[in-house]
Amino acid sequence: MASRGADRDLWIRRYHPADEARVRLLCLPHAGGSASFYFPVSRALSPRVEVLAAQYPGRQDRRLEPCIDNIPELADRLLPLLVGEWTDRPLALFGHSMGASLAFELAGLLEQRAGIVPVMLFASGRRAPSRFRPEDDVHHRGDEALLRDVRRLAGTDSRVLGDDEVLRMVLPAIRSDYRAAELYRPERVHRVSCAVTALVGDDDPKAPVDDVRAWQEHTSGAFALEVFPGGHFYLTEQAPRLIRRIGDVLADAPADR
Repeated sequence: MASRGADRDLWIRRYHPADEARVRLLCLPHAGGSASFYFPVSRALSPRVEVLAAQYPGRQDRRLEPCIDNIPELADRLLPLLVGEWTDRPLALFGHSMGASLAFELAGLLEQRAGIVPVMLFASGRRAPSRFRPEDDVHHRGDEALLRDVRRLAGTDSRVLGDDEVLRMVLPAIRSDYRAAELYRPERVHRVSCAVTALVGDDDPKAPVDDVRAWQEHTSGAFALEVFPGGHFYLTEQAPRLIRRIGDVLADAPADR
């Protein structure tokens, strides 16, 4: 059986150690995404913010491991790897798309099970947990339909999509993540007490602004909504502006946990 330390290294990547940073930011990838997506964020925010990034099973160096296709299990697996090792300083969470649902679930578990309230939850490109869509069934469709949706959202590099060998490797992870995102219902966590900043592109087909604004119903803390130009992956086009905004918000975050 793997040790807790080995599991932690598999699940949580620390690209730019910043021992003097006053706050940590855990980034949770979108469907089909990986920890390396956040390498530029880590580089840009270091050393004032230490950025951690989650690496889910079934992709990149973990591609031989079975995927996890539900949000609560992902949160259960991450929680004990965070508490203690990475919660000695204030912790913020950033999740995009599926990652926002995971960030919400994880924030609730941190509070309920460990008494730790994140200093901020950044929910990006995702409808509020209470805003369900019955037509969310892409994970049931064939490979071509799934790929059409991925291409529509422009969330995966077209060079990867054009390589059949690579495509066969990433499709299981994409489908598993779509299933996790589309079937998520907040049964254990309905409301958090941490502040929430919701972020969205003004032309996002997956996350209409009104549905993103509804995140305010899921926190008893402060709430802010930031709308950026762009679609579902506005965060790649607007990266400098978004990273500056994250840094500014965390600079104002309280130092105590």
